Formats: sequence, structure tokens, C-alpha cells
Amino acid sequence: MKLHEYQSKALLAKYGVPVPKGEVASNINEVCKIANNFGGKCVVKVQIHAGGRGKSGGVKLVDSVDSASDVAKTMLSGNIVTLQTTSEGVPVNELLIEEALNVVEELYLSILVDGGLGRVIVMASEAGGMEIEQVAEDTPEKILKVVIDPAIGLMSYQARNLAIGLGLNKELHGQFIKLLLSAFNAFIQTDCSLIEINPLAVTAEGRLLAIDAKASIDDDALFRQKDESLNYDSRQEPEIEMLARTSGLSYVKLDGDVGCLVNGAGLAMATM
Repeated sequence: MKLHEYQSKALLAKYGVPVPKGEVASNINEVCKIANNFGGKCVVKVQIHAGGRGKSGGVKLVDSVDSASDVAKTMLSGNIVTLQTTSEGVPVNELLIEEALNVVEELYLSILVDGGLGRVIVMASEAGGMEIEQVAEDTPEKILKVVIDPAIGLMSYQARNLAIGLGLNKELHGQFIKLLLSAFNAFIQTDCSLIEINPLAVTAEGRLLAIDAKASIDDDALFRQKDESLNYDSRQEPEIEMLARTSGLSYVKLDGDVGCLVNGAGLAMATM
């Protein structure tokens, strides 16, 4: 189950990961009120279940309440199309309004389940704010990986080694270790399959903050996750996929006119 950015940040903040100050708005009046609280200078972000927002005009830095209002009107006026959506795009129903920060460095950090290894791994890179897939293809040496022993969990020395590998100043090592251990705790306690912080920002004031974040919770563990703030936004998926999900079916829309009804992913791949 995918979460919006604001939900992912609330989840991380609950476990001690520092995030920027921000509030969610669903109309222009709310946007103006929040922007005014930040003195007009803030970041306006569309909330969708897809990446590539920045390249598609879904993230804007503004310096006044009027500018925030104008940007919000455009963002809330219809669907947004990114490299990760269909040509029809996805609806924008909510915006996240956050404080503007003086960022001097952007890093990448993620925790995910590696199906091939059957283990949780931590990935980190000095090349934050970019498509991690492209970084992996062009400069794989910039991606650091740590495999986590499920019987022990993430250890402080592993987090410290990542901080060193990222080239962080020693003054930031303590912050990084605490942040990563907190994020890992959030990952385990909320049954996540992915937590991604991109970018993990270093500010001019010497703070580490999760400027952008996404999280996905394992569907099979939803029965024991009772936090109502982590509800799924079904408006982000096509109606036919929502109907299938609510009926207990997995539906994947593909091109063409022939459908394939199967009882497992392996059989589906063999049939195709």
C-alpha cells in the first residue's frame, strides 16, 4: 500500500526522523493560510502516488502568499502527468506546503526488502535528488548497500560505515546514525516494504532532514496496522483497479484486447 509524501513523513516523524515543518491543504484558502504562517516563502508540492513530480511542475518554490495561491490553483486544476503515470495522469487532490530550507547537500537513503536475497537492505548514495535507477546504471560505485541480518537488525556500526562512505562530516555522523536507526525502526514496526528518503538534505545550519519521503506498507500486514492516518488514497488508482482491489483481486491493466486470468504471478509470467 503506497502512502503519500505527507503520510510517509508523519510516519517517519513519529519514530524520530527529522522532517521539515509542513501542513496539508486541499483548497486555495488553506494554502494561503499555511503559506502565510511561513511568511510567504515555502515549497508547494502535489501529493500523488508517483515519482517525477519535480520534472512535471509538481514541486514549486514560492516567495509570497500570492505566488503560493497562483501555483496551487494550477496544481489543483486537474491531473498531473509524470514519467511514472499514464498519459492521462493522476488527480491532484491535496498539496503539501512546507518551509523553505537552505540545502547545501542532497543524499539518497532507502530501506527495502530485497526479494532475491530474502533480506532487508539499506541503500545510500551521495547522488541524492536524482533518479536512483539512473545513478545505478551510470555510476554504480556511488550506491552503497548494507544487508541486514533479520536476527540482529540494523547495527550502529553499519549506520556509521554508511555515514563514512557518504563522505559526511564527522559532526553529522551522530545525526545520521540516529536518523537511520529511527527510520529502520519505523520500517520494521509498520511492516513497510519500502521507505525512501530522496533527498536526505544537509542544511546550511548543519541539520539532516528528510526533505522528500515515500513509504509502502506490505498489503499482507495491513490487518495489524491500525493507524488511521495511514489510510490508502484510492483516488490515485483507476476505477477498475479500485473495484478489483475492494473485491480482493489483483488487477494489472495492460495494452491490448486479450485478458489473462491466473491464480499467481508465476503462472501469469509463464502464460504471457
